[in-house]
Amino acid sequence: MKIAILNDTHWGARNDNAAIAEHQIKFYREVFFPHLRENNIKTIFHLGDVTDRRKYINFVTAKNLEDHFMIVCADEGIEMYMIAGNHDTYFKNTNDVNSLRQLYGNTSHKNLHLYWEKPVELDMDGCKIMLAPWLCSDNWSESMKAMADTKAQILMGHFEITGYEMDKGHLCADGMDRSTFAKFDSVYSGHFHQPSSIGNISYLGAQYEMTWSDHDQKRGFSVFDTDSRKMEYIRNPFSLFHKIMYDDADMTIEDIAHLDTTQLKDTFIKVIVRNKTNPYIFDLFLDRLQAASPCDIKVVEDHMNLDVIDESELVDEAQDTLTILKQYVQNLEISTDKAKIEKVLQELHNEAINL
Repeated sequence: MKIAILNDTHWGARNDNAAIAEHQIKFYREVFFPHLRENNIKTIFHLGDVTDRRKYINFVTAKNLEDHFMIVCADEGIEMYMIAGNHDTYFKNTNDVNSLRQLYGNTSHKNLHLYWEKPVELDMDGCKIMLAPWLCSDNWSESMKAMADTKAQILMGHFEITGYEMDKGHLCADGMDRSTFAKFDSVYSGHFHQPSSIGNISYLGAQYEMTWSDHDQKRGFSVFDTDSRKMEYIRNPFSLFHKIMYDDADMTIEDIAHLDTTQLKDTFIKVIVRNKTNPYIFDLFLDRLQAASPCDIKVVEDHMNLDVIDESELVDEAQDTLTILKQYVQNLEISTDKAKIEKVLQELHNEAINL
């Protein structure tokens, strides 16, 4: 059998931003469910962080989740197995109060299976798979014992493991040791949005873009085959964030008129100005972008102090706040554990972009 794998869907991301919500809905409507129908896939595993905010959920977000995901699964007879991620839980030391339980703990969705207390071993068409929700102080000992005792060779969960890329260029430095998972043939995890693999452990990555740090990064979902025990990656072709280099040295009015803006509707745009010699041409260029009805256009002109070599580096430097923070910490002449400072800044940054 084949199992569609989701993780870090973050319904309600960026303070319930309507444009991001529509981008998420578009993924399910035009990519995810069509693939399941075409391939007769009737099982979904969700590896945590179904919702975005730990403290509460917006009514509109709850309705979007219900209308565009939960009801579709129920109507099409899809079995869903969902575990709690750290964003689904209210407290940091226990998973007891969580969005899955509060929203669907007494649900009429008979095809829905929720797990937030401890790992559970499932037999999926002869393939034993262990699902592990977010590990916290309350369930740590029981979870470690369950993973040590299980006969399952496949583990899927919501883990924080040292040495893996959390976001582009930023590695986790204070998580679980990889050796903890050495007994398993394959480990698949949510939590980090950047897909990466080392040894038997793979982070599957988020399904769609939600912040500027996701720009130009691979996004999509995976399908697990219980016979071959292999993952197939299905790319999400839609981008929410676009960066455009502007240089009017050889640009004409005709070039602007023929500029392809078909993919820019309801997206976020950053215009990186490399060379602007004609204000009139520049205004026409911005008018052309605005006519495509994007959510927002930002112009980056003051980049004289950025230490870059080419345009691609300029684009990264112009938006990568985490890199700037990390470099600042590394340049501090202090004896304090810089890794801990970086972790705190990472957490603050993640909270800030969701305000």
